[in-house]
Amino acid sequence: MEAGKLSKSCNITECQDPDLLHNWPDAFTLHGNNASKVTNPFWNQLSASNPFLDDITQLRNNRKRNNISILKEDPFLFFREIENGNSFDSSGDELDVPQLLRQSSSRKSGRSKSVSELLDILDDTVHSHHSIHNSDQILLQDLEWLKNDREAYKMAWLSQRQLARSCLDLNTISQSPGWAQTQLAEVAITCKVNHQGGSVQLPESDITVHVPQGHVAVGEFQEVSLRAFLDPPPMLNHDLSCTVSPLLEIMLGNLNTMEALLLEMKIGAEVRKDPFSQVMTEMVCLHSLGKEGPFKVLSNCYIYKDTIQVKLIDLSQVMYLVVAAQAKALQSPVATIWDYIHKTTSIGIYGPKYIHPSFTVVLTVCGHNYMPGQLTISDIKKGEKNVSPVVFQLWGKQSFLLDKPQDLSVSVVSCDPDFEVKTEGERKEIKQNQLEAGEVVHQQFLFSLVEHREMHLFDFCVQVEPPNGEPVAQFSVTTPDPTPNLKRLSNLPAYLQKKEEIKSAPLSPKMLVKYPTFQDKTLNFTNYGVTLKAVLRQSKIDYFLEYFKGDTIALLGEGKVKAIGQSKVKEWYIGVLRGKIGLVHCKNVKVISKEQVMFMSDSVLTTRNLLEQIALPLKKLTYIYSVVLTLVSEKVYDWKVLADVLGYSHLSLEDFHQLQADKESEKVSYVIKKLKEDCHTDRNTRKFLYELIVALLKMDCQWLVARLIQEAAILTSAVKLGKGWRELAEKLVRLTKQQMEAYEIPHRGNTGDVAVEMMWKPAYDFLYTWSAHYGNNYRDVLQDLQSALDRMKNPVTKHWRELTGALVLVNSLEILRVTAFSTSEDV
Repeated sequence: MEAGKLSKSCNITECQDPDLLHNWPDAFTLHGNNASKVTNPFWNQLSASNPFLDDITQLRNNRKRNNISILKEDPFLFFREIENGNSFDSSGDELDVPQLLRQSSSRKSGRSKSVSELLDILDDTVHSHHSIHNSDQILLQDLEWLKNDREAYKMAWLSQRQLARSCLDLNTISQSPGWAQTQLAEVAITCKVNHQGGSVQLPESDITVHVPQGHVAVGEFQEVSLRAFLDPPPMLNHDLSCTVSPLLEIMLGNLNTMEALLLEMKIGAEVRKDPFSQVMTEMVCLHSLGKEGPFKVLSNCYIYKDTIQVKLIDLSQVMYLVVAAQAKALQSPVATIWDYIHKTTSIGIYGPKYIHPSFTVVLTVCGHNYMPGQLTISDIKKGEKNVSPVVFQLWGKQSFLLDKPQDLSVSVVSCDPDFEVKTEGERKEIKQNQLEAGEVVHQQFLFSLVEHREMHLFDFCVQVEPPNGEPVAQFSVTTPDPTPNLKRLSNLPAYLQKKEEIKSAPLSPKMLVKYPTFQDKTLNFTNYGVTLKAVLRQSKIDYFLEYFKGDTIALLGEGKVKAIGQSKVKEWYIGVLRGKIGLVHCKNVKVISKEQVMFMSDSVLTTRNLLEQIALPLKKLTYIYSVVLTLVSEKVYDWKVLADVLGYSHLSLEDFHQLQADKESEKVSYVIKKLKEDCHTDRNTRKFLYELIVALLKMDCQWLVARLIQEAAILTSAVKLGKGWRELAEKLVRLTKQQMEAYEIPHRGNTGDVAVEMMWKPAYDFLYTWSAHYGNNYRDVLQDLQSALDRMKNPVTKHWRELTGALVLVNSLEILRVTAFSTSEDV
């Protein structure tokens, strides 16, 4: 590997006893760095094709390490069985190298394979295990029909590759921003549909092609390929027209059809409600046989609010479609088509899969609401030169209404003192002509770790504002976790090593966050279920519905919750019946669409009712006041908004002058302390955590709420478990007896044992470190904790249901946010 060669006496594919290798110290002799330069004629040109080689070389020089390969780090790595959970490979799955070597090609022996080829085999193995059997609507991807088109097949094949480079030094790549980010990532899907029809949806989008039953004859197939381009055709953006969707490419493999296709997609604009705009403007779907046009208007379109449905009758092998808003004429004072419509502008924040001591964040602006989960950025610069295209992951996105195209200024500020944005890159400009032309704008922001502090995830804030006026968009983004350590761990698995406490700092004074207004709106359900049997319990169970046979239940979504019922663990929908929210067993209902509902009594549920009900478990959860105070003080940036929502609108700045509270965090802290005192005074009717989280949800602080709920659920579970935490730890991560004792040692008393009333402390320490493995996936933390508790011999969850209630809460946050903070008139 690299310049080094294995001894000829060692045949990897035939080696049966790895221990024999200990007697072969010369088997792994490697050449030095100079030898590499001599034997590699392209060494001087490598930095042009590998933008991260400079970082790797510099890091090696700093540590005086010359060309050390992974075999030098661990000569027996490729011959040792790797235990699950104690190793990390590039994809996060178990890396079984002996299995990879057994899959050697007939043309190459195992010892002649490169790391890139080994990783390719692993990639193929992973993909081969993924077969889709869950739904009739999810169709298998098929590349066979592309083999006649070499370029098309090449692009489709590359888009599925997970790795495009081989990196040899695992210690180095764990700190290099180039690890696994240089592969091609084009969002596309290719599916084969039979005569029964189905739906093909572009991943991570609201773009779907419906293939009706009978579209092709029995025994024939239709191959459908979808691909979206963010950049719209330039000729469709001018004063009288603007595009409001990505450019969609549809490729068909069979033109011998009997039924039309139906395209459904969301668009990024609505015509204004005034009569003049309604008359002068229309939304049209434009069709072309070429990517650059010419485009013609399709007549079979139906538009409802922000969704368009298009019937595709005249089919061809390749079609390009885009939706545009077009004005018939412009009359003063109207200057452009923008004056007739409510135009949505979207911002996507893209970054690396893991953060590093120095990394780039790319802010992407486009004129529609489609943001792919991965984006290939080709204009990244390092120093004075452009580097190879880099694949970035979507960290967060935000949409806002822009009344007219104008110059915009984008500011990014780190909310954590351990990280900073380079001064020259704190503020970027988006020009008016770029918005008018519908261009996709990329702006780069370079983050770096201050000095040599500890790496951890953090928040940063983004603000978009015109030259003179209030900000049009303000939101915060949470980064992913740092790069995992890829070295083998001798003690605990990585996910059981404690994370450093995440520090935070108040926003810069120039960064004022504008919180949205909570709206008490009626929820619009799209999924319903008809009960197949009656369920009336003698002993009532909190957070579970009771119903008669034939009742129609409104479902909050298609997501399911796993929890123990009367005696068994089952899957449940979250439903609403007669104004009450709770769980209903999936097997007891038949899911139907809104159009199939015959009768629904008391189906009206408002966002206020929803919020008050889903927050009920918070009244019975235990919390650490100091943790709550610290988190909220650091993550809420406007004390006045918090005070108004909590009912303390009478507070003024003069109250804080007397207390000498100058910082925003100190003012927020004072409001929280006042709430705590009032709830303590009236403790029989008021609950502090319940009122605080309800207020935060009304401010749309969902990430903060999720953190607080997770903290409270973990603490309460620890208290409920007591000495039973050992059984839970064994079920969750199979802790050994020595590892369990390591958690208990700090809490032992004079007798050498942990007192019964103190047993919650090692339980909390364990659950806290276990949950750190999940990062920001708070739903998975609560669901896995619920499932583990349910599997215990005497599960506490049979009589303590607040964790189940917390699951209902976190799974209802999305519909609450979409409805309560929607900018449209109806939801």
